[in-house]
Amino acid sequence: MIILKSREEIEKIKVASRYAIEILRYLGQFIKEGLKTIELERLCEEKIRRIGRVEPAFKGYNGYPYCLCVSVNDEVVHGMPGERILRDSDIVSLDFGTRYDGFCGDTAVTYGVGKIQKRTERLLAVTESALYKGIDEAKEGNRLHDISNAIQSHAEEAGFSVVREFVGHGIGRSLHEEPQIPNYGEKGTGIRLKTGMVLAIEPMVNMGKSDVVIRQNGWTAATKDGSLSAHFEHTVAITEKGTEILSVL
Repeated sequence: MIILKSREEIEKIKVASRYAIEILRYLGQFIKEGLKTIELERLCEEKIRRIGRVEPAFKGYNGYPYCLCVSVNDEVVHGMPGERILRDSDIVSLDFGTRYDGFCGDTAVTYGVGKIQKRTERLLAVTESALYKGIDEAKEGNRLHDISNAIQSHAEEAGFSVVREFVGHGIGRSLHEEPQIPNYGEKGTGIRLKTGMVLAIEPMVNMGKSDVVIRQNGWTAATKDGSLSAHFEHTVAITEKGTEILSVL
C-alpha cells in the first residue's frame, strides 16, 4: 500500500533527510588514503550524538549492525564498515538514513579517494546526473517507470549499466515503503504518481555489466565482474507546488 503524506509529515521527513545529507557531507571531509572504513562509522556515530535530534535509521534494521553503509569500488550497496583501508583512486559510496520524530530520511553519495581515473570520474558524474534525470520525472501525473526509464537511458547512453536487483523505494514512517522504484523500465508504465508521495530515488550504476553477487556477510552486494559501481540517492516529495528534494542543505 502506498501511503500519501501530509505537508506536516513531509516536513518531518525533510528534517530527517537534511540531517542525513549533512552527516554524509561531514564524513566526506575525512575520506582519504589510509583511512579505515570503520572510522567513518565512528565519526558518524559521534556526529549523531552531537546533533542529538535524530537517530540512525539503518542500525538494527533487519539486523544490520551499523549506522552507515560503506561500499568501496566494486561494492554496490550495503558494504559494512570494517578494517578495510582506503587507497588512492578508490571510490567509496556512503548510504545513510536518519529518523526524526517517527519519520525517516535516506540519502547516498559516492566519493573519490585522492586522484581517480577519468573514466571513474565519468561514472560518478553520470550516476549523479542520472539521479537528477529521474527526479525530473517524479511529478504529479507521470508514471512510476518514467523515473526508471530516465535513469536507465542516461546511464546506458553513457556506456554503463544499471543494477536491477536493488531499487529505490517509498519512505516515511518506515525506511522502505511502497512503491519500489527500479532503475530500469519502460516509459509510460507503472502506477500514476500523485501529490503526497515521498520517494527515495537511488540509481546504482556499474562501469561493467549489471550483474551482482552477495558477499559472505549476507549483506554486501558487489558487481559480479569486479567493475566499479557508484550510488547516489535523494529523498524527494511530490507536492502541490511541484517536486521537492528533501535531502539537501
